[in-house]
Amino acid sequence: MDTLRPVVELGVSEAFEILIERLGVDPASLPPLDAIENEDWGRDLLLERFLAIPGEVLAAHGLRLED
Repeated sequence: MDTLRPVVELGVSEAFEILIERLGVDPASLPPLDAIENEDWGRDLLLERFLAIPGEVLAAHGLRLED
């Protein structure tokens, strides 16, 4: 059984926090959370950032790209 959570299941604020706090993405490289929180493009932007992270790194944090 696969226990890795697909990144597409993350909410915007959760994805934002994971990218910055756990995966080390520079917050200055992202728009402020309050500017993207309720925007479809904001969610898409964050999901794109996960694509740049190696699968092994995501897996180490309990995440995977595939749905």
